Amino acid sequence: MSRAARRRESRSGQAGRVVRSRTPLWIMGGSVGATLLVLAVLLQRGAERSHHPTPRVDAHSSHVMSAGRYEQSPHVEETYAMAAKVPAALDGLYCYCFCGSTFGHYSLLDCFKNDHAATCGVCLDEAVLAFEMTQRGGSLDDIRHEVDRRYRT
Repeated sequence: MSRAARRRESRSGQAGRVVRSRTPLWIMGGSVGATLLVLAVLLQRGAERSHHPTPRVDAHSSHVMSAGRYEQSPHVEETYAMAAKVPAALDGLYCYCFCGSTFGHYSLLDCFKNDHAATCGVCLDEAVLAFEMTQRGGSLDDIRHEVDRRYRT
């Protein structure tokens, strides 16, 4: 029997029983910390993939302010008209002007229910992109990917 084993045996007071040394707390803490970090990264990646809202079943053109209201601004008027043609696509898009946290908007479609989008270049650009991609046969996932590519920092 080795000297270290005899010391452990004499400390434990039980012959034949080997007392295992404890894992240092810093190793246990580091392991727990590393596990939590990996979990946080995985959850963040999942959140990034799912930040776009699910289109509501009642999303339709009546949720878009009349384009005629903006006849003094042809680009805005045209974009509101486009938005009225693709309400389901807009309702499935996160708005990168961050109006959801400021104004409680559910989706890009909510930006067009009033004058908000008329004064926001991000809302207008996202809507034009969604309209054009829809016209070319792009899916909602295709549009989301392109919006994210352009606006996610």
